[in-house]
Amino acid sequence: MEFSGAVRLLAFCAGAASAQQQIAQPSRQATQVPGQERDTLRIARADAIAQALLRNPQLAVAREQMDEARAQRVQDVSIPDPVGTAAIEPQRGIPTTKPVGATIAVPFPDKFRLQYGIGTAGVRAAQATYEGLKQQIASQTAQTYDSLLVGLRHQADLTESLRLASEFLTKTQARYAAGTVAKLDVVQAEVGVAQARNSLLANTRDIANARASLNRLIGRSLALPIAPADSLTVPPDLPDLTAVEAHALANRSELAGLRAQQRGARSTTGLAKEFWLPDLTAGVTWDFGAPDPYFPTQAPLYSLGVSLPVPIFFWQHIRGEIAQDQHHERELEASYRDTYAAVDQDVRAAYATAATALQQVIFLRDQLLPSAREAYRVASVSYGLGGSSALEVLTAQTTLVQAESQYSDALASANAAQADLERAAAAPLS
Repeated sequence: MEFSGAVRLLAFCAGAASAQQQIAQPSRQATQVPGQERDTLRIARADAIAQALLRNPQLAVAREQMDEARAQRVQDVSIPDPVGTAAIEPQRGIPTTKPVGATIAVPFPDKFRLQYGIGTAGVRAAQATYEGLKQQIASQTAQTYDSLLVGLRHQADLTESLRLASEFLTKTQARYAAGTVAKLDVVQAEVGVAQARNSLLANTRDIANARASLNRLIGRSLALPIAPADSLTVPPDLPDLTAVEAHALANRSELAGLRAQQRGARSTTGLAKEFWLPDLTAGVTWDFGAPDPYFPTQAPLYSLGVSLPVPIFFWQHIRGEIAQDQHHERELEASYRDTYAAVDQDVRAAYATAATALQQVIFLRDQLLPSAREAYRVASVSYGLGGSSALEVLTAQTTLVQAESQYSDALASANAAQADLERAAAAPLS
């Protein structure tokens, strides 16, 4: 009897322990969700831009191109390698000669200066391209970040719209059950709920695309979770247009690149005009033949000379490469004037867009949105008291949803316009 009682006690304890394990198992699974949320990268707008400037593959390509330009400059000013020669020259009646020599040709010294100027112009043009790409990546990252913010804001607005539609459906069903409204009102309310749910599904796609785009810009895998740490707010007031315009005309990468190309073109023209300058040659020769048994090797023979071209057909140079380089200089001058005007126009257009977008978002925030909210509140309360019709409530609800959506889009447009203005100004507006 005592043994059977002990067995029953052990079985009861084992069952209780098993039940505790089964109860504890779902709680462990639930704690995995916060862990997964910790894996989500929460990043601010400034940090996203910094990550993009550090890890974006397009900028890595531009940095390698700058290094290629520096390597090309080294190659352009390098001294040619010496040339070695060796021969055996047997001749009848004369002892066999075995000359061994080395010669080196050095261009005229001023050519090195001009070649260095051409290479430096290429390096500076590559640097200007890199700086311009950095500004584009920064602007694109800010706009993509804002597109993710507006997608999340639309999600909140549509969720609120679904809640309002569901509440209206509940009121309509209650009034239909009381016999105070027709069946058509219930159908219209159900259509409103279905439309809100469909809009939420489309918004989920937009958020996923924005997350993938932001991950790509900052050099992460597109499937990794990412969430913004900032919120979508009204941007600050714009600075004076004159200051923005002056900074852009002095620092835009397109103008800096053209200025570097102009300096390189002048050096190229100067190098072409030196076609008649001589090159220097130096050499040393040993003869390892044995004409004298007491002196098996002869003393080395040194030579120093000048390689002077004879420009008989000089007009070919003047009408050929010199004329081509001079026309290229004039081409770059015209391109610079046109680019200067294009940059000025770009700044003015971006400034006008940013100013208009800022005015629109302030108007929506202070005028349209409060009016739409008040109209829906009045229509909803009146419908609950039996005064308004279902159509009036649905119209007010649609107007409110559209106003919320317009305000979110206006916030995104205003922030995107200021990001584009920063690109046009080649500097942050702050």
